[in-house]
Order: sequence, then structure tokens, then C-alpha cells
Amino acid sequence: MHGPASSGWLLVALCAVTGAYCLVRMRSGAEGQRSAAGGEALMGFGMAAMAVPAAVFTPPSWAWPVYAAVFGAAGVHALWAARAGAHHLHHLVGAAAMVYMSVVMAGSPAHGRGGSGVPLLTGALLLYFAGYVLLTGVRLVPVAAVAGGGGPAGWGDRPELARACRLSMGIAMVAMLLTL
Repeated sequence: MHGPASSGWLLVALCAVTGAYCLVRMRSGAEGQRSAAGGEALMGFGMAAMAVPAAVFTPPSWAWPVYAAVFGAAGVHALWAARAGAHHLHHLVGAAAMVYMSVVMAGSPAHGRGGSGVPLLTGALLLYFAGYVLLTGVRLVPVAAVAGGGGPAGWGDRPELARACRLSMGIAMVAMLLTL
């Protein structure tokens, strides 16, 4: 969101690279990779856009409601997809967090710096994403150790890269919530 410029640019780069990799995953031969990759690409690019330092670009007042609408629609899609599998509920929480941050930023003075938001909701989201980061990090270690034994896989078919992508977005979400 709008902390120091150097950390903002690092978040922009991390989220943009993650979003780009998710676009590569959309070309995967595995249906499981393709189904989640589109939403994750949207999340990565949306987080990159929201993390641009305010000193460089302050979004117009209409941008925050647009972000909220886009991520609200993504949340509805994740809710619909959750009927097929509970793993889509994480996408729902991520979309809800993006809507929440957009609403807080829309209500902040001069749209340049978020207020404290609703501390209870911010704290709950921070706890969720911190737990998600820790769990995903633990799950990443065994996948990377086992993945080296198989045959060559395409960039979009590597489960350890997909988990590293999700881990990166989780870390970025924690950083954005902390600067809210």
C-alpha cells in the first residue's frame, strides 16, 4: 500500500512477477494448475497496482471503487468455485482482503495513505495470512525435495513453483495489510 517507496517498489516487482508466472501457469497441461492460475494472476497484478508508491502515482478517486468491484466479482467467482473444492476458500479470503483494502483506501484522506481501517478485521486478516504463509512455507520444503526426482516438467506444471508463487503473494498480502 503506501509505505516507503523502496518497499513499495519491491512489492510491485514481487506481485507483478508472481502475476506473470501465474499467466504462464494458465498454459499448463494440468487442469488443477490452470483453474487457479487465472485468479492468482488477477490477484498478483491487482496487488502490484495497489502497491505503487503514492509519491509516484496517486490513483484517482474512482480507482478504489473499481478495485473493490473487480475483487468483489473475483470473490463471488471464488465462492461459486468453492462448491467444487474447499481450496477455493483461500481465494475468497484474498479477494475479500483486497475489497477491504480498497474500501479503506477510498475512505482515507487524499487517497494517499490508508487510515487504521477496522483494527479487528485488519488483525484477523493479518493472522490468517501470516498463518497461511507459515503453512505454505512448511509445505514448500518437502515438495522441492521430492520434485527433483521426476522427469522434466514445463514451467507451468511445477508444483513447487506454484506454491512459491502463492507464498510470495501471501507475504505481499501481509506487508500490504501492515501498511494499511
